[in-house]
Amino acid sequence: MMGFISQVLCCGVTNVNVKGEEIRRRLPRLVTNLIMAIIFWLISVFIPPRLPSLIIPGINTEASTLVWILTMIIMAIFLIRASTDALVLGDVLTDVITKKLGVKEEKASKRAAREFVYIIVIVLVVTAAAPLLETIQDVGGYLSTATVYIGLGLVILFIYDIGRTVYKIIEEKADSFADLLSQRAQKNKSSG
Repeated sequence: MMGFISQVLCCGVTNVNVKGEEIRRRLPRLVTNLIMAIIFWLISVFIPPRLPSLIIPGINTEASTLVWILTMIIMAIFLIRASTDALVLGDVLTDVITKKLGVKEEKASKRAAREFVYIIVIVLVVTAAAPLLETIQDVGGYLSTATVYIGLGLVILFIYDIGRTVYKIIEEKADSFADLLSQRAQKNKSSG
């Protein structure tokens, strides 16, 4: 029994360490890529209009247009790199937030169904609460708006987690189907 408890505690600590390491590794890259994307966007806004109207021979394009296209391509590259880190961090944060909200790791289909029910409850509560909060004098508009945005954030979080769960289910089924086809192919080779 003690071995089982220590194994569970060890796995929990390892999982936290892995998530912490992932955040420490990805967050600086995300911030750096976003800063670089902003820098190249600023370059694309301010530099091309200041360039003289010079036509580049061979491609018959103005230098300002070419500089704008190149800076936008470089900005897009940094945004793509940032989005890959943001997706991984989104997965980590979604896991943390859903666990804090009380969504337990369980069978994937049950978890997705439970989160779908949460979405319906959130929509109903926000729809009922927002008009009531708006009637509060002076701060009602702010409270109503905050309620709507918080509800929207939670709905987006749960929809994202449902998407991840469905993706994992489909991936597992595809892997098992591929294994089955591979085994049948091996069986046919060996029997033929």
